[in-house]
Amino acid sequence: MELNLLNEQGQASAKVDAPDTIFGREFNEPLIHQVVVAFQANARSGNRAQKDRSEVRHSTKKPWRQKGTGRARAGMTSSPLWRGGGKIFPNSPDENFSHKVNKKMYRAGMRSILSQLARDGRLSVIEGLTLESPKTKLLAAKVKAMGLGSVLVITDNLDENLLLASRNLPHVLVVEPRQADPVSLVHFDRVLITRPALAQVQEMLA
Repeated sequence: MELNLLNEQGQASAKVDAPDTIFGREFNEPLIHQVVVAFQANARSGNRAQKDRSEVRHSTKKPWRQKGTGRARAGMTSSPLWRGGGKIFPNSPDENFSHKVNKKMYRAGMRSILSQLARDGRLSVIEGLTLESPKTKLLAAKVKAMGLGSVLVITDNLDENLLLASRNLPHVLVVEPRQADPVSLVHFDRVLITRPALAQVQEMLA
């Protein structure tokens, strides 16, 4: 598989050879779906909590007598049928949303995602990305000059200037190879990867 090497104007200036074992895999939709869902599920904090009928603040006084009023019988105002009453099956903070994905499956899913990005022309290589100062304007100008909108940049050298300049751009994310996740790869329209980072990704997914 050959990937486009982009210059600072976002134009393909050369080709970069990439191994077919990583960037030439078939599109495995069920596996990619499983990996993406598992990553999102494992990112959940799972700390939501609701109150049942014994935990809500209420009086235990019977609202009205049992018979003779014509209304439905009621024992106390914390009944789940009442507005302001407790939940029948409340969520508790000890819920476990984690999904287990085998390492081999995760790596295979990442290879399948990268292969599809390469086939679609959404994955490109750049020589490097550096900034003289931590200014968001500088990075925004570079991204605009390359004709990119929503972009994920995988770089081998994430210095402080690049980190500070990128964190306030909503459609730009700059990460190191080990931080590249399946959700981000699928989410962004374009993925840029530096040459040294490409070598690291090949080593990680080999």
